[in-house]
Amino acid sequence: MQYTRLGRSGLTVSRLALGCMSYGTSEWRPWVLDEDDARPFYRRAIEAGINFFDTADMYSRGVSEEVTGRALREYGTREELVIASKVYFPMGDGPNRKGLSRKHIVEGCEASLRRLGIEAIDLYQIHRFDEHTPMEETLAALDHLVQAGKVRYIGASSGWAWQLARALGLSDLRGRARFVSMQNHYNLIYREEEREVIPLCRAEGLGVIPWSPLARGHLARPADAYREPVTERAETDEYGQKLYDGPGDRETIAAVESVAKERGVSMAEVSLAWLLAQPGVTAPIVGATKPDHLEAAVRAVELELDADEIDRLEAPYRPHEIMGH
Repeated sequence: MQYTRLGRSGLTVSRLALGCMSYGTSEWRPWVLDEDDARPFYRRAIEAGINFFDTADMYSRGVSEEVTGRALREYGTREELVIASKVYFPMGDGPNRKGLSRKHIVEGCEASLRRLGIEAIDLYQIHRFDEHTPMEETLAALDHLVQAGKVRYIGASSGWAWQLARALGLSDLRGRARFVSMQNHYNLIYREEEREVIPLCRAEGLGVIPWSPLARGHLARPADAYREPVTERAETDEYGQKLYDGPGDRETIAAVESVAKERGVSMAEVSLAWLLAQPGVTAPIVGATKPDHLEAAVRAVELELDADEIDRLEAPYRPHEIMGH
């Protein structure tokens, strides 16, 4: 495994993060692995050198954090692990159980700490920006958690460049903790983040930790299967069905398939290797519900694509509507 710093922070993370949305309870989503089936993935990730684990309070309505906490206590060493979680989406029916108010952020963090069974969250991220809460209130609440020792670093996820720039400016103006990372939607068939968000992250020293690096599996399957519901998740994931149906997608997937065949590796390895080579990218967040998903991701870290291969992968891309905010 390779390691790097998260942006300009001093935090060292593996070049892959294990995404834990797939682990929790199948009562939340039918494709989610229950605890007994999920545990081997945490163990194998740690054996492979992955030290970065990303979850959120809303995944399985808190059960993902519980499962993650128990598994990491058993298989890992706390001082060597980087545990990330997120806050924003509803955790109940009440009006104050969502968003980025001071009340919800502080209560959400305390609840996440209890579920994870840890004293501090290494990277606490806003899951989205909240247009109904003043940004200064949100940033003050996050800074409070840092000063209280409940959070070590803060990050953002999926927003407009102007929102991220304003947040960073306000943090600098007030002398508060600032975001060290952006978790955004970025892969070979969705590259709109290259226009403004990623250049902003690079200029301001934020690490980029892309979600959906394989485009919900589309970049790991032949082009002929594009948009076909070949997995249980694809059949039931309404959100994912809205993300991918853009111009040039099938051609890009075909290019991945071609390069993979020539290299004698999987399409997932090629897609992840491309992403890992992009300027500013720290660690793609990979989901794994089958052992080969995780093994392919680990192999991708060592796969280096040449300039011609990268050109072939990028050439079919066409502009897309903004998706994932």
